Amino acid sequence: MIHWNSFSEFLAMGGYGLYVWGSFGVTALILAVEPIVVARNRNNTIARLKRQLRAERRITE
Repeated sequence: MIHWNSFSEFLAMGGYGLYVWGSFGVTALILAVEPIVVARNRNNTIARLKRQLRAERRITE
């Protein structure tokens, strides 16, 4: 079991703190951004399909 004597030792993670906390930060950023990207892509796809449907209806009229 790992014990730290101070908060700064905890943050340093035995010399691997930059890697550990950087990995957590990147993961948190991806988890925050992913739903936004998915929603935007969904909305763009729906809009594109609606335009396509309108264009196809105009052709058949």
